[in-house]
Amino acid sequence: MKTNEKRSEKQALYLKKIKKNKIFVNILRVLIAVIFFGLWELATDLEIIDGFLMSSPSRIIKTIGELLADGSLYVHVFTTLYETLAGFILATVVGTTVALAMWWSENFRKIIEPYIIVLNGLPKIALGPIIIVWFGNGINSIVFMAFLTAVIVTTITMINGFLACENSKIMLLKSMGANKLQILTKLVLPSSLPTFISCLKINVGMAWIGSIIGEYLTSRQGIGYLIVYGGQVFKLDLVMASTLILCLLAGVMYALVSLAEKLFLKKY
Repeated sequence: MKTNEKRSEKQALYLKKIKKNKIFVNILRVLIAVIFFGLWELATDLEIIDGFLMSSPSRIIKTIGELLADGSLYVHVFTTLYETLAGFILATVVGTTVALAMWWSENFRKIIEPYIIVLNGLPKIALGPIIIVWFGNGINSIVFMAFLTAVIVTTITMINGFLACENSKIMLLKSMGANKLQILTKLVLPSSLPTFISCLKINVGMAWIGSIIGEYLTSRQGIGYLIVYGGQVFKLDLVMASTLILCLLAGVMYALVSLAEKLFLKKY
């Protein structure tokens, strides 16, 4: 009984220590951001840095307020979110499906692997003019750019995850009479779930990169369009405000994936 009580006390102290450390880390994160933006604003006020070239937090907030007031911010945010989420979902589904096919057939993997490696090394922006001709000067081109940016990474990440499954476990299931589908569903897919979650996190960044690149090439609305337009007319407050909004949206999307990961781990 005494041993159990001591273990319980040690466990409680350990959990308390973890909780305190988590609070400390979160406070430090917020503090760093506050100090950064505070020093930025101060340096601008004291004219240590040029407010026209570097903008300032107060000018960024004012610009965001103007975009909210005229209602244009909602349109631009919704457009970029749609393009990013569409590319993210398509890339995840298609990339995982191709990876499954590569795992299923070794010959298929050997045939297609060189092409995937070449496509992965190809700068996607180089295909911009072709994509515009194929899909037109609009949202479809941007969605495809987001898809193209993330799908190759998804395929490579997931096939590596599938192939990382221990061969001894596969042989054990085969010795018990399991067929290839059973090995896939009972062993390979469950063991690859951590890789899949990591792939989702990677795809968040890749999809945002693809959608913004697409908006740089062809768009009439969206966060990328605001950045390009602001640069063209030298409205650097708009550029900085759009960049900040982009960072917040990407951060929220990444946080949602991380939350889904925590909920999944608790369930299983």
